[in-house]
Amino acid sequence: MGVRRRDRSRPVPTVDDCMQVLIVIVDRSAQNGGKLMVEMKTIIPKVDESTGVAWLTFNRPEKKNALSRLLMAEMIAVLKEIRENEKIKCVVTTGQGNSYSSGLDLYDLRESWKGKRRRWDEGGSTYEIVRVLRGMPQVTIAAINGWCLGGGFALLNAHDLAISCESAMFGMPEVIRGSYGAVATSTLFHTGIPYKKAFYLQLTGRNMTAAQAERVGLVSEVVPDKELIPTVEQLAKELGSRNFATLESAKIAAYMEKDLPFDMALQTDDLVSHRMRIYTNPLSDVEGYLHSQKGGGTTGYVKPEDRKK
Repeated sequence: MGVRRRDRSRPVPTVDDCMQVLIVIVDRSAQNGGKLMVEMKTIIPKVDESTGVAWLTFNRPEKKNALSRLLMAEMIAVLKEIRENEKIKCVVTTGQGNSYSSGLDLYDLRESWKGKRRRWDEGGSTYEIVRVLRGMPQVTIAAINGWCLGGGFALLNAHDLAISCESAMFGMPEVIRGSYGAVATSTLFHTGIPYKKAFYLQLTGRNMTAAQAERVGLVSEVVPDKELIPTVEQLAKELGSRNFATLESAKIAAYMEKDLPFDMALQTDDLVSHRMRIYTNPLSDVEGYLHSQKGGGTTGYVKPEDRKK
């Protein structure tokens, strides 16, 4: 038997081609109610239905968790699978090593632009991962364990909550190499922080400490480095005990009403509230809830219907 030679008239699949195949596999898997059977190379997923929490860890510590096309494709694929699972109420992202993410993998980015004309109406991988993150029905938490720059900074801005360690640094260094930080810019100016602070990050390329990030509202809380994971685990566990429809409705209301006139925001709130009641009854255990709040209140209460069997 002779050696079978590759047909050189057929193009070699690119990384982008592989990304599309991976995403199609996930979409079909979700439609069929199946599980993702693709082994991840740059993401470590840990999905625990018993706690209602999924942890997704960027696994390129040797590259400071730089966002390659493969990493973003795998991240998008996992997120698309998780969003169909109502047993998961909270998704946490973090990075291996001493970085959350140093931003886009510039070598990979340069390769992706070679000889390729991009359509103006199609966003790239960073756009897609931010869009998918922001659209998750689950609550998303960024556990910032170190450097959070450029594309990693854009991911931070797409999360609902962010807990940072004290040693973390934030920034948009793109302007230094002649860019302005596409996607990072759009997400930054939608965070609600004052424009003067946002422009300072975007235009100077200077970094911001965790304490400064907390002061302007880029992160929810800053904790000592050793307490980061335990703090996030406790917060995620608490959110994981809540009702899926309640958390989803809270996010829908907040994001839909953010830029609406006051009267329209009130009306939208009413509509979202009625939608929520299709899936859950917030008044089903008034007595139990009020009893749990005696003496100053607690977040430990969980409705009977949401308690683990």
